[in-house]
Amino acid sequence: MTAQPSSSAFRRSADIAFGESDFARIAGFAKSEYGLHLEPSKKAMIHSRLGKRIVALGLEDFSAYHTYLRANLETESDHFISVLTTNVTHFYREQHHFTQLEAEVLPPLIARARNRGRVRLWSAGCSSGQEPYSLAGTVLNLCPEAARLDIRILATDLDPFVLSRAEEGRYPAEDCKTPPGDWEARLFDPAERKKPIRQIRPDLKALITFRRLNINGPWPMPGLFDVIMCRNMAIYFDKATQQSLWLRFAEKLPTGGMLFIGHSERVTGPATDLLETAGVTAYRKRAAGAQRIPSQEGKD
Repeated sequence: MTAQPSSSAFRRSADIAFGESDFARIAGFAKSEYGLHLEPSKKAMIHSRLGKRIVALGLEDFSAYHTYLRANLETESDHFISVLTTNVTHFYREQHHFTQLEAEVLPPLIARARNRGRVRLWSAGCSSGQEPYSLAGTVLNLCPEAARLDIRILATDLDPFVLSRAEEGRYPAEDCKTPPGDWEARLFDPAERKKPIRQIRPDLKALITFRRLNINGPWPMPGLFDVIMCRNMAIYFDKATQQSLWLRFAEKLPTGGMLFIGHSERVTGPATDLLETAGVTAYRKRAAGAQRIPSQEGKD
């Protein structure tokens, strides 16, 4: 006699009840542990994504999952973060930032490095790696010998699954689109361009260190960064958390250092006393004692 699968094998995430108290527990945990602000409008997304995880674990409901999560935080937190964040990115996203880097920001930094100076760039919330590799490609286009100089890129993310893909540096061909021109050649050797899975050039990888980091937790990195890119991450945080993050970034920049953020984000709060607008969603660290010019920026 053939054994019949149990009814639990046919459960769907949609069949699991997800009430207001369930949402409040999940949202509260995400905020307290990671600073994530889950709007009620995200309820259907959370229901669908975490529901699938509950089915996979063979748990009864969201209450049971919340208990399981707290009891197995070290192993389950990776899955929890991965399903609650959306990792949408591509190479040279918001191209104007890379054009500005190449034309204005990087040349003096490279000149400093060639004179035995230190240069540090940070891709905060690097997702699956397209942003730091785009940074590295821009650096190497201006400075082919960068790996022999003191120029390094730190790439961090909270999600260990996307971070692993980033460090591997292998991408399906459909994910390798770049702007017209020589941008693609900065990322991939000619032999890679016809392959279904493409490998990032090794000289780009040599410039980058990938690390897991909760952006709302401690930052163990010593020293300052000349350029910080944190684009489309702050949208996951409430206003108070965003303002705290902008201030922390400002304090990690030297005078003249640059912060690049996402197209729908704006620096607000105390950090506006330290950062001045320097392009489209680009900010420059003011000199100490420089007077802030009143504007609409940061008033809401």
